[in-house]
Amino acid sequence: MTLQITVAPKNSKSEYFADRLFPQEARPRQLARELYLAIKNLPIVSPHGHTDPRWFAEDEAFADPSQLFIVPDHYVFRMLFSQGIDLSALGVPREDGGWTETDSRKIWRIFAENFHLFRGTPSRMWLDHAFEEVFGWDKRLEADNADEAYDHIADCLKRPEFRPRALYDRFNIEVLATTESPLDDLKWHKQIRDSEWDGRVITAYRPDPVVDPDFEGFQANIEKFGELTGEDTETWNGYLNAHRSRREYFKSFGATSTDHGHPTARTENLSTSQAEDLYHKALKGICTSEEAEMFRGHMLTEMARMSLEDELVLQIHPGSHRNHSQGILSAFGRDKGFDIPTQTNYVQALKPLLDAVGLEKKLSIILFTLDETSYSRELAPLAGVYPALKLGPAWWFHDSPEGMRRFREMTTETAGFCNTVGFNDDTRAFCSIPARHDVARRVDCAHLALLVTSGRLAEDEAYEVAFDLTYRLALAAYRL
Repeated sequence: MTLQITVAPKNSKSEYFADRLFPQEARPRQLARELYLAIKNLPIVSPHGHTDPRWFAEDEAFADPSQLFIVPDHYVFRMLFSQGIDLSALGVPREDGGWTETDSRKIWRIFAENFHLFRGTPSRMWLDHAFEEVFGWDKRLEADNADEAYDHIADCLKRPEFRPRALYDRFNIEVLATTESPLDDLKWHKQIRDSEWDGRVITAYRPDPVVDPDFEGFQANIEKFGELTGEDTETWNGYLNAHRSRREYFKSFGATSTDHGHPTARTENLSTSQAEDLYHKALKGICTSEEAEMFRGHMLTEMARMSLEDELVLQIHPGSHRNHSQGILSAFGRDKGFDIPTQTNYVQALKPLLDAVGLEKKLSIILFTLDETSYSRELAPLAGVYPALKLGPAWWFHDSPEGMRRFREMTTETAGFCNTVGFNDDTRAFCSIPARHDVARRVDCAHLALLVTSGRLAEDEAYEVAFDLTYRLALAAYRL
């Protein structure tokens, strides 16, 4: 039996862009529109992300549509892989030297043939927004127009107005932070700083390779860490001083934050002798799993203490079982879409750190989560009382309209708005940055409109809060 469906004509995507994500009821919908119009053109503050600083240093044209939209974006290729499409066929580079497709047009055709897989996902919204708003492609991508779309975007990429710096300016980005390992020489940031371009691209200090005994190559990383800083990293004090040295180096390239992607939120406040013993075990590669977790936890407290010295904001991103597939990790390396959320405890896990520094008013610690069950039970009550804590926005798997709504609904009643930090896009996909911020602005305006129309917020206050959530809170929280 053949299923026959009558569908309406395909319309331009712009027809459903205008009021998307706003309430259906007339009064809050109109107010959401008005709030959105008041803040939609504010500059983008992107305080945490993973774009490549080399783009802005060299300002060369992006290679082609596939290299821009598919190959570097795990949001895209993980969905395709889930339907049996090999990562190699999508051009994802391999660590093991195996074959990878190099014909970008073939990669794009696979993407277009399977574009229906993204229906209803935030990735679909980001892609549609980028295709139409950035590149002027207003048709729905599908197999029949794959080559036409590819050629249209490829032609755009050849023009100077589509180079990285021009797009940065066009996207109205005020500041954009990338994230680098402490072993990075920051040469691209130096090139940006030494250029005549006035775009503000800064770095952030991500010390995971030298604080996680389970990180591949940990011992070699520590050796290089010592070479870079001139510190004796075979000693505990030399190791801590190496962190202080690199943090200052990162600050010289604009860093205002550190970032920590630990498996859990566990913290410890060990004695010097206990920490030193664990460190020497880590150097010898003989830590048990429990000892490695203790060491990571203690290093979060040490990083918080250093933040009191140098005023870098501390970001904690726990709760991801990273690189869940050993086969994909071996073949393709880290960060290839196989990071899976896990349940996270915050109340007991953070207590050692909070006992040590949680009442410090000059300290800024931003908590993220992949475990939404902790929003109202743990995170909002903690941020609603500890001066050092702020809540990061809905993140990663919850970087979606529904995830953003749930975040506001479950945290505002206890933490308010000012104990949150606005929005950050946390992406490698450069052209999705304005799309992601637009979604966040729409969702926040819709939420505020409902608060006003249900008598919980005055209308003039809603305009102030919309400005805060879009712009002011991120600048303040990240000390930008």
